[in-house]
Amino acid sequence: MKKIAFMISILLILCFLFFFVFKKPKETKTIVKFSSWGSQSETELLKPLLKEFEKQNSDIKIEFIHIPQNYFQKLHLLFASNLAPDVVFINNYYAPKYIQSGLLEDLTPFFNKNEYFKKSYEGFCFNNKIYAIPRDVSNLVVYYNKDLFKKYDVPYPSNNWSIEDYIKTAKLLTKDTNNDKKTDIWGTSFEKDVIFWLPYLFSNNASILSDDGSTILINKKESIDSLDLYSDLVNKYKVAPSKADNASLTLAQLFLQQKLAMQVSGRWLVPKYRSEANFDWDIAPFPQGTNGSVVNIDASGYAISKSSKHKKEALKFVKFISSNEALEKLVESGLIVPARKDTAFSEKFLEKNKKPQNAAVFLRAIENGKTTPVNKNYQKLTDRLNIILEPVFLGQKKAREVLTPEQVIILNRF
Repeated sequence: MKKIAFMISILLILCFLFFFVFKKPKETKTIVKFSSWGSQSETELLKPLLKEFEKQNSDIKIEFIHIPQNYFQKLHLLFASNLAPDVVFINNYYAPKYIQSGLLEDLTPFFNKNEYFKKSYEGFCFNNKIYAIPRDVSNLVVYYNKDLFKKYDVPYPSNNWSIEDYIKTAKLLTKDTNNDKKTDIWGTSFEKDVIFWLPYLFSNNASILSDDGSTILINKKESIDSLDLYSDLVNKYKVAPSKADNASLTLAQLFLQQKLAMQVSGRWLVPKYRSEANFDWDIAPFPQGTNGSVVNIDASGYAISKSSKHKKEALKFVKFISSNEALEKLVESGLIVPARKDTAFSEKFLEKNKKPQNAAVFLRAIENGKTTPVNKNYQKLTDRLNIILEPVFLGQKKAREVLTPEQVIILNRF
């Protein structure tokens, strides 16, 4: 009996050794947390890229933190709570705040400026160092309905048309089609968000801020004249719909319903118009003012948190996701204007078999455009401006009446 008990004990010991000593250790992966905003369609484009990276790097797992709304407010909380993602998708509006707070890693040694449009990375520079690798460039062009232009015998926009030409064209395309004294087709678009009226300032040698972001310029004569001109599209010339005019419809919906002949907007509309527009359309450059055709150039890119414990792996991911091969996947969808020159000038971006036929306009807009001057409190500044300018855009006051010395003092505090 003792012998049997002894043998059982030996077997138990051998089993223990097999399972707990000789057993192969479980494979572990480094988890790299990556945060980004974006619509569902955009994230669906990203997911295959994340899987491809994991396939090429079997020792790394990407934990995708998708924050579709209030992205930067939530990102602030993550940084404040020492829970910052390893890789952060960021834009040039908020980059100064994070850079100057010492929250982002210096990526200068890993960045080749010659591969990128200069204006794609200017917003990520501080003290001659680069803190984010740009993915895309955001700028504005004029979308136009070619069928409506043909129908009303209006010449297509030229590459060197002026603001005066633009307003004249908008007037010719604003129509009451059923004689009920109500506009059925609007000549062009109007949106109150800052990005949509900045081209009117830049093209007139005006701005909100000085190039270094230190001085308020919104109260200068050129700025005031430009703001009034923008307001006139709705309130004087009546060639653009007000919020009340388009009710619950978005401008994209108006354009698709052929109730809007021209729309000033960005590349992000291309996928929607490719799939849903049942008419011929193309794009043209923003019209020229006294300073030429100068639109605001913004950018988004990939940064690495200073506090990341996996910087080596995070850098490997950033190099992959910002590569020409990865960007080409996003370009195929029509969603972005790539920051990399090789991707931007590739056949996949300039493809003639897909709309817009004149895609090169996006690239010329980069060349002629202006990087949006910002400071670390830019968002607070523009939020305040939105409130101040509301009566101007409603046609109740002129810009000089609301941009008083007292208001400028308040703006200078940001």
